[in-house]
Amino acid sequence: MGELVEIVDSLENKISKLLHKLELLHQSNAKLKDQLSTLEKENQIVKGTVQEWEEKYNSLKMANSMLGSNKTKTEAKLKINTLIRDLDHCISQLAE
Repeated sequence: MGELVEIVDSLENKISKLLHKLELLHQSNAKLKDQLSTLEKENQIVKGTVQEWEEKYNSLKMANSMLGSNKTKTEAKLKINTLIRDLDHCISQLAE
């Protein structure tokens, strides 16, 4: 009978330890979810900032090419030609 009591006590002790570990893991999981959420928000902000800077860079690049920078003159000419073709297409659609 004493052996059975020891086994039950041992099982209760192990279950108690497992429940404690489970609670710690739940707390750790909640903290990690909060961190993930925060990092995802920061990532979206950074992506937005990068996109804004890319747009600004492309605008500056185009402005420099319009000012006569030798480096991007051909790129500017191609862009202007594309814009003219788009305008011609729009005008022809309006004329129909």
